[in-house]
Amino acid sequence: MLLLCAISGAAQQPAGHVAPLAPSEHLQNLDALKQTLKKYHDCIGSQGCYSRDLDREADRAIAFLRQRTAHNPAHKKLAIVLDIDETTLSNYEEMLKAGFAYDSRAFNEWVETASAPAIPGTLRLVKEAEGVGVSVIFLTGRPDTQRAATEKNLQAQGFAGYAELRMRAQADAHSTAVQFKSEQRRQVAAEGYTIVLSVGDQWSDLRGRPEAEYSVKYPNPYYLIP
Repeated sequence: MLLLCAISGAAQQPAGHVAPLAPSEHLQNLDALKQTLKKYHDCIGSQGCYSRDLDREADRAIAFLRQRTAHNPAHKKLAIVLDIDETTLSNYEEMLKAGFAYDSRAFNEWVETASAPAIPGTLRLVKEAEGVGVSVIFLTGRPDTQRAATEKNLQAQGFAGYAELRMRAQADAHSTAVQFKSEQRRQVAAEGYTIVLSVGDQWSDLRGRPEAEYSVKYPNPYYLIP
């Protein structure tokens, strides 16, 4: 009898109500977004596949390079300009450890380990460029104080035959990425190079004059450098 009364009372409980949601409720939860980023990197579920997307863009760069160099006069100096972080070398291990938060001290310590793996498509692109006599110029926002570690990392990952490694000097510390990289491209052009191809994971790697004849942007949902 007591059990029946309890059940009857529960059945008569009116339905609850939820207060109106805040306008920002539609924003994706940060923890959920981090899970999305992991799935994208690991090619799990319906989030897409980071490595496949990188390969697709690298293939576009290689196809253009082959077409561009097919009838190049022998006397003309051609160059490709490549960003490093998330274009040539992957920092995903460090990003994952940091929970996708940027900690300059932790990142700088990671750089000094010189252990970032190569992005395979970019390695293929570099080998292609070297095979057709196109100079490879790395252009990074890393400070020049990290030159030794960066060179060690590049060489360990198979990027040994590049022509130049351009990094931020102290005088460039307050320049925006677009200002710094476009000025560096201007200097490359002043050396007599024709920049036929530029590859980066940020729009700021590619924009600003002079631009390359053809620019390829790699995907990077992990951070933004304006």
